[in-house]
Amino acid sequence: MPFGLKNAPQIYQRMLDNALYGFTRIPRLEGDPARKQPDPEASPDLIPSEPKDDGKKSVLGRRSYIDGILITAESWDHLGKRVEGLLEVCDEWNLSISVVKSFWGKNRVEYLGHKVSSHGLEANPKDLSALTELPFRGSLRAMQSFLGSLNYYSKFIEDYAIYAAVLYELREVDFAAMSKPETRSRIQNLAAAVGDDREETGRSAEADLRWIWAQKSFSKLKEKVASTPILRHFRPELQPVVVVYANDWAISAALMQEHDDVFHPVMFARCTLKSNELNYGIVEKEVLALLRVLDLGHNLQVGREIKVLARYSTLAWLFRSSGLQGRLGQWAALLSPWTLEIVKCTKGENEILGAIAATITPRAEVDETLIAIAPRKEPRRKIQAPIPTVYPGESLWVVSFDGSARVKRGGGAYSAILWKLPEWTVVKARSEYVDGLTVNEAEYRGLLLCMDLLEGEDQQRLVICGDSNLVIRQVRGEIDCKAPGLTILRQKALDRLLAWPDHELLHVKRDWNGSADSLAGAALQRQAGVEVEEDSDFEDLVTLNRLEEILVAKEAEEHPSAKINPVATRTTGDSRSRPTVLQEEVVRDLRIGRIKQAQDEEVWIAGLKKYLLGAVHDLPPEDVKSYHTVGSDYEVDLDGLLFYCPPAKRTTEEHDGLMRLVVPEMLQQDVLHHYHSSLEGGHQGIGRTYQRIRDHFHWRGLYRSVQRYVGECVDCETGKGRPTLQGESPGNIQATYPFQIIAMDHIPSLPKSHKGNTELLIWVDLFTGYVIAKASASRTAQTIAESYEECVFRRFGASEVIRHDREPGFMADFFRSFNKILGQRQRATMAYRPQANGTAERMVQTTTRALKMYVQELDQRDWVEYAERLTFAINTAQDRIRGETPFYLVHGWDARSTLEATLPVGSTARRDREPRRWRYQIQRYYQQARSQVSERIREAISNRATRHNEEVQPHEIEIRSQVWLYLDRVKEGYAWKLAHLWHGPFRVTEKIGEHAVKIETAGTEYQLFPIVHISKLKLVRTFPDRPTARLLDERSERVDLDEALLPEDSWTRDLDEALAPEDSSTRDLDEDEYEVEKIADMRTGKRTRYGRIYREFLVHWRGYEDPTWVDEADLNCGALLHEFLRDHTSRNRFGVMQSHEEL
Repeated sequence: MPFGLKNAPQIYQRMLDNALYGFTRIPRLEGDPARKQPDPEASPDLIPSEPKDDGKKSVLGRRSYIDGILITAESWDHLGKRVEGLLEVCDEWNLSISVVKSFWGKNRVEYLGHKVSSHGLEANPKDLSALTELPFRGSLRAMQSFLGSLNYYSKFIEDYAIYAAVLYELREVDFAAMSKPETRSRIQNLAAAVGDDREETGRSAEADLRWIWAQKSFSKLKEKVASTPILRHFRPELQPVVVVYANDWAISAALMQEHDDVFHPVMFARCTLKSNELNYGIVEKEVLALLRVLDLGHNLQVGREIKVLARYSTLAWLFRSSGLQGRLGQWAALLSPWTLEIVKCTKGENEILGAIAATITPRAEVDETLIAIAPRKEPRRKIQAPIPTVYPGESLWVVSFDGSARVKRGGGAYSAILWKLPEWTVVKARSEYVDGLTVNEAEYRGLLLCMDLLEGEDQQRLVICGDSNLVIRQVRGEIDCKAPGLTILRQKALDRLLAWPDHELLHVKRDWNGSADSLAGAALQRQAGVEVEEDSDFEDLVTLNRLEEILVAKEAEEHPSAKINPVATRTTGDSRSRPTVLQEEVVRDLRIGRIKQAQDEEVWIAGLKKYLLGAVHDLPPEDVKSYHTVGSDYEVDLDGLLFYCPPAKRTTEEHDGLMRLVVPEMLQQDVLHHYHSSLEGGHQGIGRTYQRIRDHFHWRGLYRSVQRYVGECVDCETGKGRPTLQGESPGNIQATYPFQIIAMDHIPSLPKSHKGNTELLIWVDLFTGYVIAKASASRTAQTIAESYEECVFRRFGASEVIRHDREPGFMADFFRSFNKILGQRQRATMAYRPQANGTAERMVQTTTRALKMYVQELDQRDWVEYAERLTFAINTAQDRIRGETPFYLVHGWDARSTLEATLPVGSTARRDREPRRWRYQIQRYYQQARSQVSERIREAISNRATRHNEEVQPHEIEIRSQVWLYLDRVKEGYAWKLAHLWHGPFRVTEKIGEHAVKIETAGTEYQLFPIVHISKLKLVRTFPDRPTARLLDERSERVDLDEALLPEDSWTRDLDEALAPEDSSTRDLDEDEYEVEKIADMRTGKRTRYGRIYREFLVHWRGYEDPTWVDEADLNCGALLHEFLRDHTSRNRFGVMQSHEEL
């Protein structure tokens, strides 16, 4: 076998496995008793072989490790037979055995770093002394090397995963700190002073404790690898015994079997618990240990009765209970296939200590040992820290901090403010800027800046507020800090907080931390910090402060009322609106009042309510009569609202939906919008929308209202359904002689060939069906013209008509001029109607299917070698419609293939000795064939058009009708499934026959070819206007469920702000109000800090020349905003589509 091949060991291993397992053998030649030798040139793993069928077992019943073969036997005779079988196999496969390196007939052998005997398996490291005398590793790579060397023998170490957990948690930053001499000296002194006293070490530094535990674990692992137990071979005839163990943070289990009244280990299973598993009870942890040992030793234990020794009898209850839920039910299902005998040690583990082998550590000693090396594991905290409460008049310090950073570490700023309570005065405020900071680093530095401001102040109660959830929780100790840079900053903050024993940390949202946020944002903009000293700046910080609303306890009010914040003013900088959070009861009362007002303004509802309340003296007699008819179905509640409540004699389905609120006409659009257009409605169909509304609301003509609203929904009309109209077919164009009409198309976006070609042009003669193909590197008009001149014009001359789609290369002026020189007419298909060029479209599919059969290279670049040559096969195949081959219809004689040319088939040499006679017959047959083909094509076109027109349903599209246009092509990079395929609406200006119309596109943003086939259109659904409900006061304005507090399209101006130089003479508004004239543009972005997507609009103000960008949350012009977003959405949806002019 050649030396140096990477797969040589695998090939050699496979050959040995085949030989030892008896799967293959060398076949013999017929009549030759000698064995057939393998082919020396063939690969070793491809030697001709066949399965044995003699019923014999494998030679050894086991695998080998490359050239290391271990033979086991129960007796000397058995061993001799196995060795004899091995030698025969080696002789048969031409394998040689080194007698010098082999050992025969030994009770114990060393094999792959182990000692194997009839008693079991032992670990046998090559240099055990070097491993046990190894000093503590001083780098992460050296520690990983040590753990890797022990991992090979981890199955012999009873609690390897538990002891190694502390070492696996060490990081590079820990070793960097340990490398300092003062740190090593401090750790050594601490270890000598406290020893194993866990309570004493708990008051020391956490980093020093980690190294003490790591050194103890390191020493313990070295001791265990030096005294590894013997793992007995599993014997199927003996009962498996499992001993489970669990403590606060680890579990382990041992699979054992009884030999001479002593339990000896077969395998160990152990692991440390996850953070969520630390909260489990001791019995649940024992179940985890049992599941793990059953999983690891599944092949050994499956199908056998297993005895489980546990500390608690509750484990047996798990199998007897029938009402388990949650994880206990899942565990019971996992354990149900096993046959387990749960045995509780009534006297503790002392009861079975005499029966356990000495190599198994007693569980009580394990508990004592693991206390000193327990890793830093804590149960997952689920209870959020309470918000600190500050009572009125209490004196304390409050500090708030914030940090901001630019993207890609461009720099960061942080700020801190010191507040004195109960006055809430600013004592100190400072901001700083540092290059190369991340957001979290800036937040930590802001916390350290708070501690700087506290230097020299009296120590009393301290509350620290920040809007960084990560920093607050890491300093509290709720989550781990793993980033090296943040670990150092966190440790500095903890050291500084030791000087303030009475301190609390509180995470607040950004809106409540506006003072520190504005200070940090200003420092980030100017890229420099500042020390706040001016009184005016202090007043601004006090104005932005909202911490008092969270911290200071409020006295309960007898009648709570909704607080309404003033509307934010219009500024040129970054503005933020703070939405008022209303109580649920307040919102409910406001909406009830508006609905009641709207009901009282509608005549029939107001009259029906009077009738139900008994006030009929003001009603006309005819109204009283009509109200009496329907009055039994309505009720008025305590709030004065009218409800529809059908009597109990109605169907059961309607009886369950009692008390439906009667919605007046002016609020019906709000309800329809909520249940159809909003995110909660989901643009469902008529049936689903109607069912959702009728379960809770009622008005007369509800179904017709839903039907009209859904039918007129632009989003549903443009985003749902496919075309249903087919339109009549005028019949395809018919040619009367070869190359009179040529159809042209291309196969785009093919893999770039070795010659740089990526396109394949296809020409098809509509009379004969003759195909011509040409590979090209582009689709420009010049390339198309050159290819046509080379492949078509030079061979067959000019044609009368060229048929193609509306691709830009075909419609370019260059290609038009080229056809004009040749005297050819161009006939482009209608927009979005590829069926009009069906012959070329179908030939593209046929050529593509034939081409894929021959592509062989991985990158598919060899397609160009077959594309043009495949046209011979297509042109020499008989056409089903024409009855002849395209080649014959063009040339008048049939082409011969290479096989026909080399065989005496189809030869006419004897019959056609006279050229004149041969020429006459050819011409006569050719004329007959052309006549027959012309008639067949005419019949086929007529029959196809007749069958299509018989199934076409009449349509109602007429001139001046409004229609939607269907576009089914999406630009590259967009998802077709998410695209709106209907666009418009458009007005029909002209009918072109019965199959096409001309739509009006002038004055719109749609760049389309106006002539469209009927099958790509659908009528805009129109509904007749319904009678309008009479109002008591016809001048009443429309009521909205969530109407704004300010008039629409208005803006409140701050007295201290000026927008720009303005001409007061041109303004007809008040001095404190601005009116939105129009919205011109929109831009979106992402808040890098929190990931919130925001939208800003370019607003033109009435009376001002310069527009400004305004955040969406600060706009109060619902009608203008809705109209702009609707138009903007329509443009975006059309921009996704690909018109034929953009191909």
